Amino acid sequence: MPRTIGFFVVAGVLATTNVVHSHHAFSAEFDANLPIQVRGKVTRVQWINPHSWIHVMDEKADGTTQEWMLEAGTPNTLLRRGLTRTILTVGTEVQVRGYQSKDKICDPICRGSGRDITFPDGTSLFMGSSGTGAPRDGADATEPPR
Repeated sequence: MPRTIGFFVVAGVLATTNVVHSHHAFSAEFDANLPIQVRGKVTRVQWINPHSWIHVMDEKADGTTQEWMLEAGTPNTLLRRGLTRTILTVGTEVQVRGYQSKDKICDPICRGSGRDITFPDGTSLFMGSSGTGAPRDGADATEPPR
């Protein structure tokens, strides 16, 4: 009998516990008025939920570099759009268009939201997450018009 009561107590606690998912709107972290163009080699890719992160060492015209950590959609979303682990590897040259974080901190790493990524062969893929307040600029063909 005590085991049955214990089971129901645990089941009741689990059933009433709220699960908190940490997700944010675009405008909570990124600024649509701070567009960025990052060009350089991929240094790291984090295929994690709720957002993947692509790290790029931006190579400026004056020879200096700046590391960028660029938020992308979920791994599943990226896979469906054609961004796979075989084409997005460390060392790949890319150009990413997106938006800088509101905090504008770039010491030592800048953060941004990637909108689209272009490869040396000219292939361009949408890498952002739609429907979360990101600017509608036509980069996502699946996004409904306003």
